[in-house]
Amino acid sequence: MKTAKWLRKSLVVLVSILTFGLISPADLHWLGQAENDKNSKKDSIHEAGSQHNFERLDRESPSYIHEPIDREMFVREMLVHAERNSYVKFGGKIGPKIQDEFKGIILPKMEEAIDHITLQFPEEKLMQLAVSEKPAAGRGEKIFHIYNEQTNEDIIRFHVRQENPPQEGYWFNFHYHTHHDQFLSHYELGKIYWDKNTPPRWGSTTYLS
Repeated sequence: MKTAKWLRKSLVVLVSILTFGLISPADLHWLGQAENDKNSKKDSIHEAGSQHNFERLDRESPSYIHEPIDREMFVREMLVHAERNSYVKFGGKIGPKIQDEFKGIILPKMEEAIDHITLQFPEEKLMQLAVSEKPAAGRGEKIFHIYNEQTNEDIIRFHVRQENPPQEGYWFNFHYHTHHDQFLSHYELGKIYWDKNTPPRWGSTTYLS
């Protein structure tokens, strides 16, 4: 400590001699104080930056991403997937012909079913539910399933079946099954009439598919 004071005094004398007294000890004191303020400001900026980075990382952590979501928002998101998967299922030939009836009759019933099934889960568990992405093509019934990502078990299955009652032509029967009875019961959403002719296969873009 004494050595440091001795060096500072020597520096003051030396500077005074070199500058012929133009820079006084008071001036040196002011410059030293400015330097200290500058270093203090740098430390504050660094500390603030570190805090910002911590908060950003905290927001991006899994605990933030998987916070509980609003149930109504979740149902709307599921409905977006439901409509998208349905049009993929219908394909370019069936879709345009039945889409108005589907939106007016079937989609609202799907929303009711999704809303009802999600009531069985607390909001913090809704993030575990997901929608399957591959509807069945050909003559398969699957439109989409909602399943638990952690257990990989289906919760509810939405299907559509082509029916051909005698003398009535072809109908599309929309329905769903739930895990409550191992998907045995058939809950109807509604029917849409197609034509007397055999409809194309699901997902097809031409009548020959």
